[in-house]
Amino acid sequence: MRPSPDQRRRLPTLLVALAILSGLVDAVSFLGLGRVFVANMTGNVVLLAFALAGAPGLSADLSALALAGFLAGAVIAGRIGTVTIIGGRRFSWLIIAMAAQTGLMAGALIATLVTQGLGTEPEIPEIPGARPYAVILPLALAMGLQHATARRMAVPDIPTNVLTSTLTGIIIDSRLGGGTGRGGARRTRRFAGPVAMFAGALIGGLCLLHLGRIVPLVLATGTVAGCLIATVTGTVAAP
Repeated sequence: MRPSPDQRRRLPTLLVALAILSGLVDAVSFLGLGRVFVANMTGNVVLLAFALAGAPGLSADLSALALAGFLAGAVIAGRIGTVTIIGGRRFSWLIIAMAAQTGLMAGALIATLVTQGLGTEPEIPEIPGARPYAVILPLALAMGLQHATARRMAVPDIPTNVLTSTLTGIIIDSRLGGGTGRGGARRTRRFAGPVAMFAGALIGGLCLLHLGRIVPLVLATGTVAGCLIATVTGTVAAP
């Protein structure tokens, strides 16, 4: 069944929610799990290079794990796109992808409770037993899956993980950058991704620093679960 115009129009809202999710999880991973990004792979690749160069306070193994997990998550998203029949029943690939991401986020939340506790301290102690591999991996898998899924949705101007191209496009299309400055609706939508990710990171940082790392992870898991409910109920549908 082809999605209705209303379902298509709601896809940008879903992507904005996922951008908020990216900000939340990167706040947790960078501030609370050892200076590593799980959603922003541009920053993570740079951090990996700095760590290999010997920069203090950075972890090459955590950055490498996050990168590998992110790429694996993208592979999972690609495979989900080719399989929509489970147990003889046909599902939307978007529902399957959102269910997989929700499961991964829930797994990261459980792993945090088991290995890190409530996380009342923002920084993990630098001892081998405290290395948060079990938390970093599902988070990175979830973010790789999310980014690949968002690309398949093909909704322009609302990224959920990467903002460099979006911010550049906003500037060069503006009158200040020599563009026409037109396209009000599109321009507004372009700002949605950066604002949403900023808001997610701000909320995540405040919660982690003042309430503990478990709080932003609960918010992140609740956000992706809400996105899953929206896809299952037909509020939004894959293009």
